[in-house]
Amino acid sequence: MGKNFWGPRYGLHGMFDVWSFRHLGAVVSSGLGGGSLIYANVHIRKDPKWFVKEDLASGGYENWPVTRADLDPHYDRAEKMLCVQQFPYAEEPYHGTPKTRALKRAAEALKNSGKYRPGEVEWVLPNLAVTFRNPGEPAVPGTPIIEAEPNLHGLPRVTCRLCAECDIGCNYGSKNTLDYTYLSAAKRQRPPATILTRREVKQIRPRAASQGGYQVVFVNHEAERTDIDALSRETITCDRLVLSAGALGTPYLLLKNRSQFPGISDALGTRFGGNGDILAAARCCAEDSNGERRPLLIEPSNGPVITSALRVGDELDGGGAPGRGFYIEDAGFPAFLQWMMAEASLSNVERAIHFIKEWLSARFGQQHHANLSGEFAKLIGDGLDPATLMPMLGMGRDLPTGRMTLTAEGDLDIDWRLDDSRDYFDRIRDVMHDLTSAVGGTFVDDPVWYLSRSITVHPLGGCPMASSPQYGVVDAFGEVFGHPGLYIADGSVMPGPVGPNPSLTIAALADRFADRILGA
Repeated sequence: MGKNFWGPRYGLHGMFDVWSFRHLGAVVSSGLGGGSLIYANVHIRKDPKWFVKEDLASGGYENWPVTRADLDPHYDRAEKMLCVQQFPYAEEPYHGTPKTRALKRAAEALKNSGKYRPGEVEWVLPNLAVTFRNPGEPAVPGTPIIEAEPNLHGLPRVTCRLCAECDIGCNYGSKNTLDYTYLSAAKRQRPPATILTRREVKQIRPRAASQGGYQVVFVNHEAERTDIDALSRETITCDRLVLSAGALGTPYLLLKNRSQFPGISDALGTRFGGNGDILAAARCCAEDSNGERRPLLIEPSNGPVITSALRVGDELDGGGAPGRGFYIEDAGFPAFLQWMMAEASLSNVERAIHFIKEWLSARFGQQHHANLSGEFAKLIGDGLDPATLMPMLGMGRDLPTGRMTLTAEGDLDIDWRLDDSRDYFDRIRDVMHDLTSAVGGTFVDDPVWYLSRSITVHPLGGCPMASSPQYGVVDAFGEVFGHPGLYIADGSVMPGPVGPNPSLTIAALADRFADRILGA
């Protein structure tokens, strides 16, 4: 795991790319398949009423130049391409997934509490880009996946084994990541697509007006050299160029090469946000059973990372719900992390001290027995701390008030402040507190919260869509204003938060943009 990060200067060629700014940290991916390699597979369509069209000239925060109706056919195609399926919660052995059951029960408790308006809180099983079953077959973990065409790796795949390793790269091919879907399809084209990895783009620039198109300058990291400043540069040319380096990479690339694009909109770097991401947990969950308080097992390492979600509405839904809406999803992590958490707990330190005392006593003859099996069992413990932990992932409609610029040294900088969306974050934390109470746990904040910081895995904006270059970098079909043939297709084009996990909306927009490119 220590080598699973991207930093060629340090000899690292892994897929986690971690960024840190003054008030925000971000985790993105660098690998064949992009963010799909490390995301939690959730595919939820953006709510129709959340395609808001605020007046930006009068201080509004977001104005979407597309509607849900515009995207629905593209949502359909993306879902088909990614072979999405719901978590088969009603079937064995999936019905025994404790974290799914816990969030469902907690959601029911909130709905019956009288605190929330009818319809304000709803538990859902979202679509996941995970294969749980072959068509027409029952869902069985570890079953060989039947593929109509071989994937570009030429490797076998099996259905989800419920190991909660989605976010560190599925080793079984159960996730329908882009390398198994879109990129494999591109590789099967005639002529096949050329796919190059470990190339880092340094410059982009228009070709001469008489030629049209663009030049892309990059370095090749395949040699795994750490003296990356000495790497030679290669250049390719193209008639049309699509940038898909993500909401950090694409704006950074354009800001670094802004002098090559003098007509680019002043909106470059604006309307950045983290899709309202927030992490918290309910610790030491428990329930009453026959008048006795007993641990409530959550087992976060059992299942895919996310299985279900709680949708909390807002004023746009009608019914008078306050604030801006959001989703809270159950979460999980691999078993090795559950072991690490158990071993790192304070109670384990106390058990270790006790074990050392017993071992010394036996070793130097103060006790008359040599069998330490019982003491070893106490040392390992019962593992209840991580097993009764319910992580909660929140995301929603924060305010896209961040701005991206370059430092004097040419590094990316983001001025994003948690306080701009304080009302939103306070509301989602209140609901997380209520969920924690419903599962009998103790609320635990993300530690960075106390530093007025946030960690996002869904950075959005920086090259926002708009109806004119006054407010956006690209039009409603992803083409950069003033630069024909230059397109952007990633999360940077979002003019505001998606609300739920943004991957499906990014895919639908990319599908829409592809239609326009093919018709150009």
